[in-house]
Amino acid sequence: MLLVFEGRIHYYEGHAWETVVQPLRTAVSLGARVAVLTNAAGGIADGLGPGSLMALRDHLLCNSPNWWRHPGPGARPSPYSPRLFDALMRSAAALGSQLGQGIYAALTGPCYETPAEIRALRAWGADAVGMSTACEIEAAHADGVECAAVSLITNHAAGLSDAPLNHEEVLATAAATAQRLGELLEHFLTHLPAVP
Repeated sequence: MLLVFEGRIHYYEGHAWETVVQPLRTAVSLGARVAVLTNAAGGIADGLGPGSLMALRDHLLCNSPNWWRHPGPGARPSPYSPRLFDALMRSAAALGSQLGQGIYAALTGPCYETPAEIRALRAWGADAVGMSTACEIEAAHADGVECAAVSLITNHAAGLSDAPLNHEEVLATAAATAQRLGELLEHFLTHLPAVP
């Protein structure tokens, strides 16, 4: 059985975190054992320009109170499954598609970050930044679900290009890259071994 959600609920829309993660919790209650999330993100790392795809190895959960007090990547086990990560990389290779890898920083949004915030996130090890995914992954992982996620890089993060951020360009890049992301996920799901 495959359950697909289109879109998501965001914290910045005024919802409580429990509401944001409810779709994942519903999937778990229906028997989901694997969760694969996607998001649009700004690229921070060199080589992650608009139109890139990045498989998440871990995340910085920067959208909860006093988040800096919580252990970050490397200080606790990653909620992202190495098995699913490897399957994503194999699918990308089979399709001849580039798939980066890295650490996703999740902020609350809804505004873009400042160049100073991007410099800080880079120093903390973030490769991409967005406004979703991490809390949902944390909730699914806590419920025993095997997790993976892919970021579609829609823009260079603030301060990393000469041009100002432009939301229309972000939407256009997402639309232009959606088919490649869809092909990656289709191959990944078609060839994914059964959950052990």
